[in-house]
Amino acid sequence: MPQRVSINPPGISHENPIPAASRIGPFLASGVLTGKDPETGDLPSDLAAQVANVFTQVRGVMDMAGGSTDDILKLTVHLVDYRDRAALNEEWEAMFPDPQSRPARQVMAAQLDRGALIQADLLAVLQ
Repeated sequence: MPQRVSINPPGISHENPIPAASRIGPFLASGVLTGKDPETGDLPSDLAAQVANVFTQVRGVMDMAGGSTDDILKLTVHLVDYRDRAALNEEWEAMFPDPQSRPARQVMAAQLDRGALIQADLLAVLQ
C-alpha cells in the first residue's frame, strides 16, 4: 500500500501542524491555499493580487508533488464576493488555456478572516 507523503513547498505554511498538501500514490489533495504572497507572507488588500498568489501556490504544490497543473482534477474556490470572478477567470484561463482540457471548478461564497478574499484547494491525479 502506498505511503502518505506531506507536500510543503517553500513559502506555503499554516499556523496549524498541517502540510500544504498530501499525496498517496497518484492522488494529491491540498489544504487551504491562500492569497498570501509566498515570498513575503503578506496578504495583499486587493482580490487580483490574492488570486495571483493562490495560483502561484497551486503551481508550487504541483511542482513539489512531482506533477503539473495538467494533473489537476478539481479546484474548489471560496470567495468573499463569489460573483466577483474577473480576476479568478483571468488566472484560470492563463493556467488552463484549452477549454477542452480544464479541471472542474466550484466557486462558493465564504466568510474569511484577516483580510483574506479568496481561499482554494485542489484535487489532482498525478501521472
